[in-house]
Parts: sequence; structure tokens; C-alpha cells
Amino acid sequence: MVYLSNKISDSEFIRDSSLPDLLNGLQYKFVPELHLSVSMRSFRSEKVAAFVKAILDVDSINATELLRQIIDNYPIAITRDFNAAKTWVKEKAKGTERFGLIASSGGRRLRPHGIWVQSKINSPANWFLNDMDDVRSSYFLEEAATEFDIQGLELDWTIVCWDADFRFENGTFGYYSFTGVSWKRVNSEEKKIYIKNAYRVLLTRARQGMVIFIPYGSDDDLTRATKYYDETYNYLCSIGVKPI
Repeated sequence: MVYLSNKISDSEFIRDSSLPDLLNGLQYKFVPELHLSVSMRSFRSEKVAAFVKAILDVDSINATELLRQIIDNYPIAITRDFNAAKTWVKEKAKGTERFGLIASSGGRRLRPHGIWVQSKINSPANWFLNDMDDVRSSYFLEEAATEFDIQGLELDWTIVCWDADFRFENGTFGYYSFTGVSWKRVNSEEKKIYIKNAYRVLLTRARQGMVIFIPYGSDDDLTRATKYYDETYNYLCSIGVKPI
């Protein structure tokens, strides 16, 4: 007998298949209690994960409403200015509350901002645990943790650095991989799901709040064209995320 949540039919789990087809030949029973409907990460809000899901699913109406419900207790901001993002988390954090930079492992063109995701954090233990006076710690905002480093872990405040690997275009998200000297469109459904879930991880790592950094890009650099970033920024602003 297979026991499963009654929420397993969501598209992010079954993709384009039907649940009866996937379970064909198996004895199964739906158990609603198996669905983890309450966030175990964020003590500020139970709705952050739902808000992030709505963003990624381009469910603008639901995202706007969920943001309205959580914003007073879970600050979320957006900026094109990296230094402004750093200032924001430093001002928000109280006492020893931890903050840090996080970015997609596919965010290869964040490098002009000093965010080099191909260079792994020196030591996860040092990054996550060391004190404010330790240059190896997340507090120094010098090394960015990727979804590989931070999955299953959390910080109090995060700067989510958003690159052109997952960009809003023509009313939906486009999926890209930086190969050689240019971005290549991702066509594999499995790779698309991976990229989407990488951003899901990044956007749900903060216990208390986050600021999203989306660069301006530069039309002098075809790998960082402004159009790769502007639509994503405008989409997030349109659902109510406030610029700083």
C-alpha cells in the first residue's frame, strides 16, 4: 500500500501526466495529513512558500494577495543596486541575526558584481556558523551560497541575486543556461524544473525577510542585455514587491 498526500496532484509533482496513470497498478490511499501545509522554516509566516510558488507559477493575482498578507511580518524588497541590498540586510538584522548572499548556480553573469557562483564558498561551516568578525562568514557578503550549499538550511535575512538563467519574458518564465560565451535556451523539461526549483530554494531560505537583487545589465555586454533583467524586475514590482 502506498500512502500519499492528496496535494500530490499539483503540476510541479506530476508534470504533464495524470496521477491515475502514474499510480497504475499500485494500491494507494490519500492521507491529507501527509501534506506539510505549515512552513517549518519561517517562524514569521506560513504563507511564504505559497507566495513563492505563486511567483514561479506566474499566478500574479494570488501572489499579490499573499504578499499583502505577509509583508507586515516578513519584509520583501527589490533593488537594482547591489550596495543598497547590502545596506538593507545589515539594517534589518538585529544582534546576531545572520544574513548572506545567495544565488543560482546557473547565475554565471552575476560575476561583474563580484558574485562568482562557480567559486564555491570556502567552507560551509565557516559561512553558516562563524561570527561577524570572521571574513569567511556569510556576514561579510563576499561569497554567495548557491542552491546546493543552502538547500535545507536557512538564514535570518537573505540577498537573493537573480540572474538571466531564469528570466521573465512575454508573460512567462524562460529558462537558460550559460554555455561558452552566450546564453542558450533550455528545452529539456527536466532541466527547466531544476532551474525553477533552484529559485524556489533561494526564495525560501530566509526566516525573517529578503531583498531581491536584479542587476540593470548592460547593452554593451550582450550576455547581460538589459532586456534579460528588466522584465523580471517589472514583473515582481507588478505584484507588489517594493523597490528600495
